[in-house]
Amino acid sequence: MPFPRSSGILLHPTSFPSRFGIGDLGLEAYRFIDFLKESYQQYWQVLPLGPTAYGNSPYMCYSAMAGNPLLISPEKLIEEGLLVEEDFANLPAFPEDKLDYDRVVPIKIGLLKKACENFKVNATPIQQREFAGFCDSKAYWLDNYALFMALKDANEGASWHKWEPEFVKREPEALDRAQRRLNAEIFYYKFIQFEFFRQWSDLKSYANMRGIEIIGDIPIYVAHDSADVWAHPDIFALNEETGEAAQMAGVPPDYFSATGQLWGNPVYNWEELQKQDFKWWVQRFEAMLDYVDIIRIDHFRGFEAYWSVPQGEETAMNGKWVEAPGEAFFEVIGQKLGKLPVLAEDLGVITPEVEALRDKFEFPGMKVLQFAFGSDPGNPFLPFNYPRNAVVYTGTHDNDTTVGWFNTANDYEKQNLLLYLGCISPEGIHWDLIRLALSSVANQAIIPLQDILGLGNEARMNFPSVAEGNWGWRYQAAALTEELSSRLKVLTRLNGRAPKTD
Repeated sequence: MPFPRSSGILLHPTSFPSRFGIGDLGLEAYRFIDFLKESYQQYWQVLPLGPTAYGNSPYMCYSAMAGNPLLISPEKLIEEGLLVEEDFANLPAFPEDKLDYDRVVPIKIGLLKKACENFKVNATPIQQREFAGFCDSKAYWLDNYALFMALKDANEGASWHKWEPEFVKREPEALDRAQRRLNAEIFYYKFIQFEFFRQWSDLKSYANMRGIEIIGDIPIYVAHDSADVWAHPDIFALNEETGEAAQMAGVPPDYFSATGQLWGNPVYNWEELQKQDFKWWVQRFEAMLDYVDIIRIDHFRGFEAYWSVPQGEETAMNGKWVEAPGEAFFEVIGQKLGKLPVLAEDLGVITPEVEALRDKFEFPGMKVLQFAFGSDPGNPFLPFNYPRNAVVYTGTHDNDTTVGWFNTANDYEKQNLLLYLGCISPEGIHWDLIRLALSSVANQAIIPLQDILGLGNEARMNFPSVAEGNWGWRYQAAALTEELSSRLKVLTRLNGRAPKTD
């Protein structure tokens, strides 16, 4: 669906300032929303919010529907009577500009477990009713997730396909025994989901009241080692004997990698999904729309055709394209849920068939300015080639920052960019590209906060195909100044993207 002319900022919640070493849903999140409001922005785009697995990637989670417990604010738990300030007495001095997951995780999880024990003992009748209501309303995914995580802990973190066969095959009697034996652990995992969604719901309500809509991110694939694949093996391409991914997802060689990207996720059994009227996907979209306003579909092209790589391959080079029932899929989603507020991530190898699928349902596609200056005037990422029904980015979470990109760009790209701009303004190349994005005809413009702050490649969020060392950038509280807000506000209003009430 086309959106009104507007703009926003891309920032994952882990990047907020916090004394706990990782951004969370506490005070700094509310301050950021105030910054958006004062800057005339109307969108806050986040990366996937699920519980991350190895490598801490939000695109590789233990559940497609659960929330990341590391985002829960311990300070908000004080307000709920579940922690006290003394619980924070021995916090270490975490780095302010980088996230050290190895140090953060044990401390954060320790606080959450303490809060859970306090909840068991001291929860008010109202809190108990709210918890019971949450567990009942989310049971369609929460029950499997909580049991999956409890079993995973009991198996020392091993992937589900390496558990005892009775649990791999989900034999009912074995699951009943596990639920009784692991009752306390299951309660804990349900509790932290309750707290995550309580805090996120409060934050989203605040954002919406301030005129800010949240753009969430739904990866097309889910992790093999996830509650989703364990609980629904029939809808994924798995090896029936070992439970491993028989066909793995990825993309062929492209701009980011000469050998392609091998993600390792199992591809879908689309034939079985279609027989089930795409029930799991409908539930996934419903769950997503419970806590975001707009959905960005990552790797949208996979709904038209997907790159499938056989089990055992070490790169994505030896895959093949396989057609997917994208049109039937979105028809069913539309029938069940109505007109979808969707943005389509249509980067990479895009064919006329992918464009036709996107345009049939009027989903805005993505335009990235960092891709605009390496070829000729026919480049679809050049602003004069944009359709109005599009969303333009200076860069994405997979790109370098604008300053980092410009500093390492080849001479041809730099020359083309400088000819296009005329010159670099005194404010710097990042403001030139921000201005270029805001002034384009694309209905929506989204700017990573790193570009607004003018940071270099030290602030890059992700290096595609690199398994470790990503997702760690954080900004400091003093970075969001009135001067910065005023500059963004002026440009936003000048380019017709300010809220209509202003």
